[in-house]
Parts: sequence; C-alpha cells; structure tokens
Amino acid sequence: MNSPRPRLFSSSPEVRLVGLSGAMRLVEEDIASAARSDAKVLLTGETGVGKELVAHAIHQRSIRANGPMITVNCAGLPDSLLESELFGHARGSFTGAYRDKPGLLEMAPKGTVFLDEVGEMSIRMQVVLLRFLETGEIQRVGADRSHTRVDVRLITATNRDLQVQIAAGAFREDLYFRLNVIRLQIPPLRERAEDIPLIAEHYLDSFSARHRVARSPFSPAAMEALVSYRWPGNVRELKNVLERVVLKSNGQPIQPSDLPSEVFRSLAQSARGAEPAASASHEPSTAEVLAAKMMQGGESFWSAVYPLFMARDITRADLRGVILIGLRHTNGNYRLLTQVFNMPETNYKRFLSFLRKHECHLPFQRFRVAPAQMPATPPVKAAVGH
Repeated sequence: MNSPRPRLFSSSPEVRLVGLSGAMRLVEEDIASAARSDAKVLLTGETGVGKELVAHAIHQRSIRANGPMITVNCAGLPDSLLESELFGHARGSFTGAYRDKPGLLEMAPKGTVFLDEVGEMSIRMQVVLLRFLETGEIQRVGADRSHTRVDVRLITATNRDLQVQIAAGAFREDLYFRLNVIRLQIPPLRERAEDIPLIAEHYLDSFSARHRVARSPFSPAAMEALVSYRWPGNVRELKNVLERVVLKSNGQPIQPSDLPSEVFRSLAQSARGAEPAASASHEPSTAEVLAAKMMQGGESFWSAVYPLFMARDITRADLRGVILIGLRHTNGNYRLLTQVFNMPETNYKRFLSFLRKHECHLPFQRFRVAPAQMPATPPVKAAVGH
C-alpha cells in the first residue's frame, strides 16, 4: 500500500492568507507573534481550515525562513515508517535497510518541521517524539545510541480535541504540554462568511490561470449560495468546488445550478430562514429546490437540472422528485410540464426520451384529479434567492 510521503520545502512561494474578517485579522496577529519567537506551536481547528497554510506562514516570517520546512502527515504513515522517516534508520535494522539513512529531522537544520494530525500518533510514537523533544537528540531506528543533535523548530496541528484524547488515555499529557507552548485556533469558514467572496475570487483567478480557461464571473445568486452554505469541509471543500466549477463553466457566468446540489440548496434554506418558524422548520429537499428554480425562478430544465444529473451531482431519486412535483402541478400533463419547466414545445419528445432512458418517466394517471395549473404569478423569487 502506498503511503503519503513527507514533503520537504526548501524555498516555497510566499504564503498569502485571504480574508479581511475580524477572525482572520486575529489569526494574522497570532502568526506574527509566533514568528517572532522560536517556541513550539500547536495549531488546532477543523479539517480543511488551512492549518498547513498557517504553518508555512509562520515559517516564512520567522528567522528560520531561509532553512527548509518539512511537512509530515502523521495520520498517513504507519508507526514503523513514520519513525524511520523522522529519525532515520541504521543499516540492517529491518529488511531492505541496506545502508544508513538520515531522517527528515536531520535534513532540516535550522529549519521547521510541521507534523500534521499529531493527534493520530500511537502512544508508542508519542513516547519517541517526547524523548526527542526533551533531548533534541536523534536516535535512528535500529541504533543503540543517539546519533546527533538537531536544531529544528516544531509546529504541530490536529483537528482533534487533545484534552478529550488525554482523558480517554489516547494522548499523553506530558507530550501535550510540550507541544502546547503557543496555540493558534484557526476558525472554521462558517464563522468568517464575509471572507468567502474574497477566497472564491482568489481561487477563481488561480484555477482559471492554471487550467488555461476563460475566467467566469459569479452571478449574484451563485455567490449568495456560496456565502449561505456552511462548508463543513471548510476552505479545502470550497477550493475543490471552485476547481470543478472552473472546469465546467467554459467562461460563462457561474449560476447556482453550476454548484453542487448541497451548496445551491443553501439558497432555499437561507430564504426559508426569514419565514415564520412553522415553515422554517421544513428543510427543502434537492427536488424542491430544483423545482423552485424552474417554476418560480424561471430557469429551464436543461440548465437547472439536466447538467447536474449528467454530472452525477444529483441522483435518479432527485430527478424523479422533480418530475413528481411538476406532475402534481400539471395534473399529470407532460406536455404542459415542458412549459412549466421552461422548455420550448419542440423539446417535448426529447424530454420524454431523456426521462425514459434514465427510468424517471412516472405514470401520469394518478395525478389526474383536478384541472391543470400553470405557475402562480408573479413568481415567488425569494424562495430561490433571486
């Protein structure tokens, strides 16, 4: 099995944090304070908030900036490999060890070592790390004595609550006190939503240039959806979404339908937040959001639903739900449904063929209970964030 390899940076581009919120200003102040000293730093925060970026910023602004920086993901390496990578090994210490090999700590003199996900270390590896922190000495795997001393600065990060880990016996308290000299808490993206437009525009520029495609502007509704969404994966999730959007947009304005269903669903949820509590308790389904985009927002089936289904951003069940809502509105009349979903009359056969091909053509008979309805006028635009 392939394990993620540690990364060694001798000279990386200058790190720039994007954001003007009060929370980000505090992070910038903490970075500046940490960079002025040589003390150990513990970075905490949810997955994807940018802990590695903050570690690089501290390194680049410190007196060690001219030295190398090593990044190691402790969760991605088994104990034996992690110890060998950090401390090196002696010839003959295990099968395949044909020569002495220096560890990464020796390869970063007067530099910085960043241990990501340190909370995932086993108790045995925690003991090994603690011994190094107390003495600064390197003892290679398979050696019977210390090999050398190294001058490195240690920055660690975790998305776990180490106090809870300590209480559960999964993390050593003495190691925690060694690591927790300067502590920086990185806020989740949902707590600094005012930074989302800046971050989104930054990645839009970056990915458009990287993939050599025309830069697509955000529509107001698309940006509103980005700001409304809670981003459980934080900046990492936003970055991945935007790269996908750049590759799909082809220079056209980015619409809510270009975003993943869970993101544009936040538009309807945000709109419902302003309604009375009785209705706000109902969380709209993906099908309800898509139906509202067409029946109230005036979008076409071919732009609001079809691309999401073909890209597998919505499921067959979601598509059937959209058709179900539409047929209830038209009392089972598929020809009228093409009008309700804002398609030209000439698209009738194409629409039915698409539904049958994907097993989403619902029997119309059970909907024939009352005269067919056309969409209410004027459309209730607030439901979809227009």
